[in-house]
Amino acid sequence: MARRRRGGGRGGGTRSSDITVQIEGLDALRDQLADLTPTIRAAGFKALKDSAEAIRADASGGVRVDSGNLRNSAKARFHNNQLVAEIGWWDRDDFYAILHEFGTRRIPARPALGPAIEAERTKLAARIQAEVRRALS
Repeated sequence: MARRRRGGGRGGGTRSSDITVQIEGLDALRDQLADLTPTIRAAGFKALKDSAEAIRADASGGVRVDSGNLRNSAKARFHNNQLVAEIGWWDRDDFYAILHEFGTRRIPARPALGPAIEAERTKLAARIQAEVRRALS
């Protein structure tokens, strides 16, 4: 209950009015919002996985092909259901991926991962938005 007094004004009298505000269902709303958190997180993770796979596929298609090792061994890794993805090459035999990405004195740079990331950067927000909408409907 809120109480407000006015006095000493032009009218010289005093006025009082009681204002009561009661919000019903606030606890239920709080519970519903808490239930949405895992749903939204799962939708974000699915969008991240889709984007990571698109980057991996684009990078695999953009590498030089000699033996096909780089094309076939690009991978996306995720960290314990966190919203973190790493895309690249992690096998010992793939050390030369960085040489191709950035170039050397003798090999001109032919980046594959950088352009794939840039191409997907503009699509990630739309993917997340679509997945969250799908999860909430």
